[in-house]
Amino acid sequence: MATKIRLTRLGKKKQPTYRVVVMDSRKPRDGKYIEQLGIYDPRQDPSLIKIDNERALHWLHTGAQPTERAQKLLEISGAWTQFKVAKGEIHTVGSDTADEPVEAVVVEEVVEEPTEAVVEAVAEDAAEKTDEVAEEATDDSSDES
Repeated sequence: MATKIRLTRLGKKKQPTYRVVVMDSRKPRDGKYIEQLGIYDPRQDPSLIKIDNERALHWLHTGAQPTERAQKLLEISGAWTQFKVAKGEIHTVGSDTADEPVEAVVVEEVVEEPTEAVVEAVAEDAAEKTDEVAEEATDDSSDES
């Protein structure tokens, strides 16, 4: 049986609330479901999302495929990231699944105040560049005449 994690609609007209459920993919949207994983209320500010991550992980590991909206809700609740980490698609710091150990490297950034000699050298370079640009500009204008 192909199972999906998807939403079923509840509530009155123009006032939707949803259940996050596991159901057979061939059933209708509001049909009988296998298990309810949580609820989603988009009308609240901020939206209410309550999902049982433990049960969601169980169903993801058994092969249930989430719909796009259900996957977004699982990402927000953190269940989708836990599933990807357990599957080995995402490596975390300090995890044993990494191929090579990573050594910590401490880099100290040294910021020195510019000395007067450095400031004077930069000023002289800027003055020379300004003179060169001015000479080129006068040469170009005299060639055009």
